[in-house]
Amino acid sequence: MQNERLGPDARNVDEIVLPHLDAAYNLARWLVRNPPDAEDVVQEACLRAVRFARGFREGNARAWMLRIVRNVAYSFLEKKRPSELTEEFNETLHVTEQGDAETDLVRSVESKLVQEALEALPARFREAVILRELEGLSYKEIADVMEIPIGTVMSSLTRGREQLRKLVLASRRKEAQRAVHD
Repeated sequence: MQNERLGPDARNVDEIVLPHLDAAYNLARWLVRNPPDAEDVVQEACLRAVRFARGFREGNARAWMLRIVRNVAYSFLEKKRPSELTEEFNETLHVTEQGDAETDLVRSVESKLVQEALEALPARFREAVILRELEGLSYKEIADVMEIPIGTVMSSLTRGREQLRKLVLASRRKEAQRAVHD
């Protein structure tokens, strides 16, 4: 039996919220770009999810949870860093120098290049790419999480992937030039 003052029963929370905490943190970290802020966003999202778990009937709990995380992250950004929500992609501003000269493993360099490139993407493209490529969501699930049409998901992914590719290639060229001059 469920005590109304305590909210939804623990089974619902265990089934709906807890299995998706890693994905929630991953999305929050990429959206707000700061681990402590991401922890705060996930904590707030979990509180909201617990509060509204009774309203979740059936469907994709992961997409439902990630939509809550997304909404909390954007609310956070609106309050704390509104400029990040309106930032347009400018390749000359976002292509950063590779600063880890001590890294000698190609995989580490590639990982760092991709991470820097992902961080440089505008929020909408970064979000779509993260949800698809790192979280493995379908186009429909991404559309549900981002609350946009599937066609917009597809165009955001196409544009995001293209910008990501350009950023990684530009970083590789800079890395190669630096290696030649060192």
